[in-house]
Amino acid sequence: MARKPTPRTEFVLFNVYYEDGTQRSNRKVPADLLGGIDGDEPARQMIAEQDREISAKSGMPPLTIKRLVRVEDDVKQQARSDRRASAR
Repeated sequence: MARKPTPRTEFVLFNVYYEDGTQRSNRKVPADLLGGIDGDEPARQMIAEQDREISAKSGMPPLTIKRLVRVEDDVKQQARSDRRASAR
């Protein structure tokens, strides 16, 4: 007897840059939260909530998010910067 396929949750990966200069890579956010009128703002809220939970467990204050960049956009931007630097 065939099984029913399980629903798959697709994720979008983000690099998170904090005010103190640190970075966290590949933070997962469900793709169904994103898009629409708010763009990536729901991702910022979800990652900030995750950071609050982590800080509560670790006893350290949560860090302030400076910027949030999709991993694929960050990789493209880094490659562009590398090409410009090698062209000089």
